Amino acid sequence: MTGDRLTHLDEKGAARMVDVGDKAVTSRTAVAEGVVHMKPETLAMIEGGTAKKGDVIATARIAGIMAAKRTHELIPLCHPLALSKATVDFAPDAASSTITVTATVKVEGKTGVEMEALTAVSVACLTLYDMVKAVDRGMTITDVRLIEKSGGKSGHYKA
Repeated sequence: MTGDRLTHLDEKGAARMVDVGDKAVTSRTAVAEGVVHMKPETLAMIEGGTAKKGDVIATARIAGIMAAKRTHELIPLCHPLALSKATVDFAPDAASSTITVTATVKVEGKTGVEMEALTAVSVACLTLYDMVKAVDRGMTITDVRLIEKSGGKSGHYKA
């Protein structure tokens, strides 16, 4: 938003891609996370590497990175960006029977990478679900959110 106006809408209310041509190139980073809740035996299967579809974590990591790189193809009005970094990490927690997925995305550019980080987390979580849904259809994906962003005119944000 600029003031009280949404930047993806023109003066008539039609959708448009924001013109970032006059913005300065800065280092921009975003971190997002999401949590996949599952049965304890599902988590043990993932950690033990015994899922029938293969290495669940490795597949979800690659899916998340690919999603970050293709965000502009998935989310209307997002700019295509030449990302300099995209990582997806997984933190299994046996006590809560969850896996927390964290994505970090970086670019030297004129627009931020929040959507790329959020897309990476979302697709990685969906891939985790897809890889083991045959044994645990009751899994849930929760708390997908932006954790931190830096760079650009709006500065630093930390949840």
